[in-house]
Amino acid sequence: MEKRLTTRVIIVRHGQSSYNSQRRIQGRCDESVLTEKGRADASKVGETLKSLKFDAIYASPLQRAKSTAEIILSCLNYPTELQTSPNLMEIDLPLWEKMIKQDVKDKFPDEYKCWKQCPHEFSMSIPGENGSKDFFPVLALYEQAQHFWQELLSSNQGETILIVAHNGINRALISTALGIPAARYHSIQQSNCGVTVLNFAGKWGESVQLESMNQIGHMGVALPEPREGHPVPRLLLVRHGETEWNRQTRFQGQIDIPLNDNGRQQAQKAAEFLKEVPIHLAVTSPMVRPKETAEIILQYHPDVQLELNVELSEIGHGLWEGKLEAEIEQEFPGELDRWRNTPAEVQMPEGENLQQVWDRATEAWNDIVTAAANEAQTCMVVAHDATNKVILCYVMGLGLEDFWKIKQGNGAVTVIDYPQGLEGMPVLQSLNITSHLSGSVLDKTAAGAL
Repeated sequence: MEKRLTTRVIIVRHGQSSYNSQRRIQGRCDESVLTEKGRADASKVGETLKSLKFDAIYASPLQRAKSTAEIILSCLNYPTELQTSPNLMEIDLPLWEKMIKQDVKDKFPDEYKCWKQCPHEFSMSIPGENGSKDFFPVLALYEQAQHFWQELLSSNQGETILIVAHNGINRALISTALGIPAARYHSIQQSNCGVTVLNFAGKWGESVQLESMNQIGHMGVALPEPREGHPVPRLLLVRHGETEWNRQTRFQGQIDIPLNDNGRQQAQKAAEFLKEVPIHLAVTSPMVRPKETAEIILQYHPDVQLELNVELSEIGHGLWEGKLEAEIEQEFPGELDRWRNTPAEVQMPEGENLQQVWDRATEAWNDIVTAAANEAQTCMVVAHDATNKVILCYVMGLGLEDFWKIKQGNGAVTVIDYPQGLEGMPVLQSLNITSHLSGSVLDKTAAGAL
């Protein structure tokens, strides 16, 4: 059902650097070098990616990123030439470079508050020959990222590309590709040596999909730590395991199809993956496929009571339910193309539209976040492809027209933190983790109908 996407881009943040370990602002300063841990983690990324054949590898010219790329390259079965691009350099923060983060907070309290709360409005006054000039680091970075995409996608069509860069520019690359506004710059996590996968259908401005974001399982850690290091409300959003209709690409919607054997195995692998993760609350769609998935995961969390919430049910496909794509095209000619290209405009015959799913699912989501925020707890939510995608568009500041930009594999785990509760900006820590299912950073689950 998903569009054909031909260019795969894998984005990696550099390994831990000396300035990372010292909690210093790095920016474009090139004094920071990889630590021993940073080099070891870069090798782990290389081992994870070694079987992939990259047509091109690009890195920031700053040594912490370039060294990470060189270590990864040394592990690959199909090495290729490393190219550097100035458009992959880190965000420019000239007045803060080399400073300890806490000193920045103390010395520039108002500016730091703006940086954190309104990054798109944050500016630095840079002295020059003709007086001071206001410089907007985040907006400049987003423009830089867009230039990189335009160049890359015009010259690397249909290829598999590796990019090794930095926290800030990686966020800007992901955000500009998907259309996430600069106001949400701090809402995307990029861990050292985290792996993100983007798929493009064509040139800049054409269809794009975020397959996964910030996977770190290759480093022996299941989930990223909260940014500030202390407990925050955390939501684990899980898609149910595979059903036979997923495998057949038959539209399920609200027909209550159970997991197949592979789906139960996926749920079991998700259970093992989350075994050591504290879970305090659990909510599921009452439909049998997510409910069984949740019950399998909760075998390792016996004290957690599973709540059912009907508002998390899958989209009602109406008269499409139970049918294959060819059957739908025959009965409703042209409607599948509309669903692929303008999903927000499609009313399912005798079913729902995405706005109805958005309204019920986001209201349920906000209630769950509020419950988790009361005790800074972790809550697992198990639901469906369309339901999860709608929730993630909402969380990421996207709209219903962006529905197909998000991937949700069977048995996948997504991690969202709410450091300031529902009133603050959520932080997407990781999206569509499927490495526990296949051992790969690529999503190899069935790409069937919803």
